[in-house]
Amino acid sequence: MKKIGILFGKLAVFASLAVAGEHAIQWGYTGHGGPERWGELSDDFKMCMLGRNQSPIDLRTDIAFETKLKPIVFSYYSGVNEIIDNGHTEKVDINPGSFIMIDGIRFELKQFHFHTPSENKIDGKSYPLEAHFVHADEQGNLAVVALMFELGKRNETLQRMWRKLPERPNEKVACSMTAADVMALLPKDRSYYRYNGSLTTPPCSEGVRWLVLKKPVTVSKDQVYKFAKIMGHANVRPVQPLNARVILK
Repeated sequence: MKKIGILFGKLAVFASLAVAGEHAIQWGYTGHGGPERWGELSDDFKMCMLGRNQSPIDLRTDIAFETKLKPIVFSYYSGVNEIIDNGHTEKVDINPGSFIMIDGIRFELKQFHFHTPSENKIDGKSYPLEAHFVHADEQGNLAVVALMFELGKRNETLQRMWRKLPERPNEKVACSMTAADVMALLPKDRSYYRYNGSLTTPPCSEGVRWLVLKKPVTVSKDQVYKFAKIMGHANVRPVQPLNARVILK
């Protein structure tokens, strides 16, 4: 873990995010383009500064409202062809055909990506790695399933991707994974917390359904270290105020 901490202290090299207009807005996780300044970088990013329902958060289970949340119906039928280093994370694009059902709505799985350490916390606890499975419905509304990883034995399913991780921004690497492989990343117990939030990166758009799985899966120190080394810094937005939102459990 000491090696990981040293990596987090490195100066981040900002990557570009293309936005409307002729220029790309530079944002990152440290320095003048870091999370505290995102809302000042562009009018398109104002929600990062002004939003009242921002993510990530610290999910406090002692104040969460207990209710009978309906199970998330996972229907992942498509695999993976490539992994992309987009300068902010390692993004795994999914072929069409996979989806979840929540609130009676079909949300198509578009991609999943990783953050180290975790962005969301549970009762103040930060995990060494968090995956975000990003889904969208026909109107473009988003639902994100968050999966926590805790230190333990090597995650063999994750390792299939880790062998192929690109190591430079904008690099793409072929990676063949089946739908069964993607499903195997998830824990058997898929109970979850739910809250209303936002994207954790600019433009920090709100109205995102956050579904945070309660049960973590394992990841080894070496696997965390490899991802952290490629990133060169923690790719994490600090937790945001809960304000008047309700956490459901």
